[in-house]
Amino acid sequence: MSPAVAVARLSADDDLSEIAALQARSFTNPWSVDSLRWELANTDVARLYVVRQDQQLAGYCACWVILDELHINSLAIDPGQRRQGLASTLLRAVIRDAAAAGATKATLEVRRSNVAALALYERLGFAVEAVRADYYQQPREDALILWCRTLAAV
Repeated sequence: MSPAVAVARLSADDDLSEIAALQARSFTNPWSVDSLRWELANTDVARLYVVRQDQQLAGYCACWVILDELHINSLAIDPGQRRQGLASTLLRAVIRDAAAAGATKATLEVRRSNVAALALYERLGFAVEAVRADYYQQPREDALILWCRTLAAV
């Protein structure tokens, strides 16, 4: 039997400690629980989504919808659950919700060396449009700025 996968937009802070722990496992400069709580408190712009596999937190996406733009600020899948299509499932749900709210395009930045993430974003229609030199620290690295100009096509 295949695992049950579900995506939900958070409205309460029940999962914030788990999300912060996932951030710490995934990034060199993780967000704090307070930063995540801010995302939940500012729902006029900010959105926080989770993907669960067999009812267990497997990943999250923090984003903003500003006018007609979706800004994907942070996304991570638990290291032990990567390469199973969870990020694609999560992002497609986020993009669908943002499009329903009026977003027509989306943007994000990613480390130049994050080949797996770049491949995912390119499959979803994102393309590199700019570079922010030395944007990331620990280790120092360029950020690639990606845009998807036609969310309706995703």
